[in-house]
Amino acid sequence: MFCYCRRVPVPGGDPVASSTATPLRPVPAVPGRRTRLFALAEMRWAGAASVLFLVGLSAQLADTPAGVATALYLACYICGGWEPALAGVRALRDKTLDVDLLMVVAALGAAAIGQVFDGALLIVIFATSGAVEALATARTEDAVRGLLDLAPDTATVLDADGRERTVEAVELAIGERISIRPGERIAADGSVVGGSSEVDEATVTGESLPVDKSAGDQVFAGTLNGTGALRVRVDRLARDSVVARIAGLVEQAGRTKAKTQLFVERIEQRYSIGMVAATLAVFIVPLLFGATLQSSLLRAMTFMIVASPCAVVLATMPPLLAAIANAGRHGVLVKSAVVLEQLGTTTRVAFDKTGTLTRGVPELAEIRSVGSGFTEEQILRLAAAAEHHSEHPLATAIVRAARGRDLLLPVAEEFTSRPGRGVSARIEGSFIEIVSPAALPGPSERDAAWVGAVEELQTLGRTAVVVCCEQTPIAVLGISDQVRPEATAAVAAMAHLTGAAPVLLTGDNLATATATALAARVGITDVRAGLLPHDKVTVVRDLQADGQRVAMVGDGINDAPALAAAQTGIAMGGAGSDLALQTADVIVVRDDLTTIATVMALSRRARRVVIANLAIAAGFISVLVLWDLFGHLPLPLGVAGHEGSTIIVGLNGLRLLRSSVWRQACVHCSQ
Repeated sequence: MFCYCRRVPVPGGDPVASSTATPLRPVPAVPGRRTRLFALAEMRWAGAASVLFLVGLSAQLADTPAGVATALYLACYICGGWEPALAGVRALRDKTLDVDLLMVVAALGAAAIGQVFDGALLIVIFATSGAVEALATARTEDAVRGLLDLAPDTATVLDADGRERTVEAVELAIGERISIRPGERIAADGSVVGGSSEVDEATVTGESLPVDKSAGDQVFAGTLNGTGALRVRVDRLARDSVVARIAGLVEQAGRTKAKTQLFVERIEQRYSIGMVAATLAVFIVPLLFGATLQSSLLRAMTFMIVASPCAVVLATMPPLLAAIANAGRHGVLVKSAVVLEQLGTTTRVAFDKTGTLTRGVPELAEIRSVGSGFTEEQILRLAAAAEHHSEHPLATAIVRAARGRDLLLPVAEEFTSRPGRGVSARIEGSFIEIVSPAALPGPSERDAAWVGAVEELQTLGRTAVVVCCEQTPIAVLGISDQVRPEATAAVAAMAHLTGAAPVLLTGDNLATATATALAARVGITDVRAGLLPHDKVTVVRDLQADGQRVAMVGDGINDAPALAAAQTGIAMGGAGSDLALQTADVIVVRDDLTTIATVMALSRRARRVVIANLAIAAGFISVLVLWDLFGHLPLPLGVAGHEGSTIIVGLNGLRLLRSSVWRQACVHCSQ
């Protein structure tokens, strides 16, 4: 394998954060520990409640004896209601009142006056939402714990006399020297003291290409060694490694992230107290003026039914869930209704670079002959033949370019791969080398052509490698990451929708020109480069402190802290790391950046439908409550009005399922 000329400085001894790896060398998934669907008690109880409700509904529609359906509904009450009831009682001990307890009481009240179906429906809605939230929390915790498994459990320690012994990685002490064989994962953060190799650091830094390592360079736990052997001095304990710190950042951001709720949840305390107080008043006041117990109880139960927030809940959930389903059909997975609601409030978008705005796959962008008399096709043919046996991503890019031009590659003999330098082979009698510019002897005046070509390519943000024939440079190849074809349109759509230009957060150093060149190409002017994982979190926090509601788009393990810290974390699903996918609130399954702006526009439309539904629900509730308080509202009419408003707002929300809504959102964000 050969070295590439672009080296990213590592300030302060820490890695530079960017994104995830190229698909040619994929980011390893965070090891399993995945919570199964029904491993959680909440999910099992919600599932049982849903099944009992559906069976009870079937029994009711089938005209079975009334007691059968009622018994099934009551069993649904028990399965789905005991946890919310217990949580509500605990909240009462803390002198608070929440909607969960209120819903259980309303369900019991409905059952008391014969409306068992209405109560069971309430129970199922709340039990299911609680179970989904518990599952999402458990899956995120699984991913954070699994991140620590990226580093190997054991390490090979070199004693002073040269003997080797195997120890647990957590027992490594600062100053000890460890041996890293080809293909092994590095067990600790440290410095190279001997040997040379290329190391795939994508799991930690997000760098899309392996980085050459030799004496004096830093390496990080959990990264993958290439073809060479390394001797490394341990600089950090296992608990202080970069991988452990990333996991800590994710957990900390998750704990400190402000609790976000749906609108109806934000008013639940006042509504709950008001409804309970009003129900008691409706029951007690008529008794004080001589009304019978039965009539007072009937009026109070009617009041509780018509004032029940069923329509309010359905005013909110169907539009959001319909929008989620619509987005899912078009390749965007939104994890909850809360996420969809807050997605529409985004005012600033932050992008990661590698694997997000780019594909993380290197491609041959340019061939520059340096006065050797060779044509481009001849140069590419020789270079691809020499690289044919190499597994390096840059080699793969060169070979892929040759095949794209249908070139026949000659047989390479005497192939040699030298870590830190490049590859060489004898092709058709000529000695061909593909090397890093840094591996060549100091240039003289006659080398001005290839030196100038290298400098120009580096200015453009490309990786430069030199092709030599018989130790004489004949060409310079410029290799770059593939920018996603839709990136420019996506950036423009985000800027139009939010009213603010997106910002680029990358681990690349500005001196390499890669980040600035890419930003200019896609239309981003605000570039924050050289960022460690915690630096990305700091940038997100600073934007939030300025009043911005930030959506962070990334895909790498090192993006996870920023994804957790942002109001909305958006992960690219194609090559995204498990930790990023679990931490993110939204997953772009098909890796189409333009869908992010579309789903934001869809979220804003869903919010408008929610507001309209809330107005409809509030109007119905107000009319029915006033009728019950100041007149005589027959119970059947009250139930009909309550259910009618529920159906109206539900159907209004379900309009967002139509495919035309997605197309309209797409048009809106591009105007």
